[in-house]
Amino acid sequence: MFYRRTDVAVVNRSFWPNGQVIGEALLQFAENIGEQRRVVVITQAKGDLRQQLDSAGRGRGVTARSCPARSTSSSSLAVRVGDAVVFMFWVLFTLIRERPRKVYVATDPPVVVPFVVFLYAKCFGAHYYYHVQDIHPEAAGVVYRGGRGVFSILKLLDSLVMRSARGLITLSAEMRNTIRERSGTNSPIYQVANPAVAIQKELKANKERDLVFCGNAGRLQLVPLLVDAIREYLRQGGRMTFTFAGGGIHVPLIEKLAEEEEFVEYLGVVSARAAATIVARHRWALLPLDDRVSPFAFPSKSSSYVMAGCNILAICGEGTSIARWVRENAVGRCCRPDITSLVRCLHEIELQEGVSKGDVTLELEQSLTIDRFVATLTEILGLTTYHEGDRVEQGADEC
Repeated sequence: MFYRRTDVAVVNRSFWPNGQVIGEALLQFAENIGEQRRVVVITQAKGDLRQQLDSAGRGRGVTARSCPARSTSSSSLAVRVGDAVVFMFWVLFTLIRERPRKVYVATDPPVVVPFVVFLYAKCFGAHYYYHVQDIHPEAAGVVYRGGRGVFSILKLLDSLVMRSARGLITLSAEMRNTIRERSGTNSPIYQVANPAVAIQKELKANKERDLVFCGNAGRLQLVPLLVDAIREYLRQGGRMTFTFAGGGIHVPLIEKLAEEEEFVEYLGVVSARAAATIVARHRWALLPLDDRVSPFAFPSKSSSYVMAGCNILAICGEGTSIARWVRENAVGRCCRPDITSLVRCLHEIELQEGVSKGDVTLELEQSLTIDRFVATLTEILGLTTYHEGDRVEQGADEC
């Protein structure tokens, strides 16, 4: 027996309370539209999500449909794949049960769940909006070289999903171009920055330490290069401090560096709120990324760094989207990804050569708030009417 048809479904595994930034933003989005429309959130959760929402006084007007989450970032590949498959069937079952007219779906998990949404939309006459936060399988293919046949099939499926979406949302102009070229879609593509936790001015004003890296120390973050450059900089007499926080495959390299060097500190894995406070204590933030993944991803930590009032040292090629973003917004400087260049940049920063003040425009700061993110999603999905000056059309690539 079917329920009365739902107006909007929000599909994403990174939901509140585990997704402390994007999850919080999507919860606020659901709460906002739930005031006047029937909205359902389809996600995975540890424990009873409805009970957690009620205990926190959250989720009014929102129907929560969650299945159990069994994997974590440290789980084996088999467990994580199994969890993703379970979620895929849960999404299909819940969509058929709720029959939403509009669906917001993101790349979490990538390809398979957006494809399920595509199938549902075709069968039930719904519209969906696809938030491409990473372009898969290409982003994964930078690291995992095997399975070309599987990757080709996944790419074809994802391109089909992109062509049929009512609208697409992504993070950078380079990613937008990749989506257009790869899929041939004629759908509008909106460029929307990931939100960040707001920081009190008092915290941002107290810059006690020098450089920070906060986030995933994964295969694409150039951590071995960064560690070697810091070690060489300190060997040459450098006196700046370095703070690391977060998890990832290269944590052992960071832990060893922190054990050997008194100017290096590793704080482990911390919450999003704690991470924001840590970053705000620093003058500079390190933003390294492998150039090969630049057309397919954009580091979400960039928003957090800006909100914390940090200068950004982007370690990447000059022609990448990250380098252009740093230059256009005057939020720091770029450095080529080699040891010699990076050591020289660190010495120049220490001598205060070419340093920006860490100040950002009010427009840039407001564009990274959760409130702006929620308002932009609401408009893109056609769920509200804005005054002409508030429209986001300048962020869309319309054909």
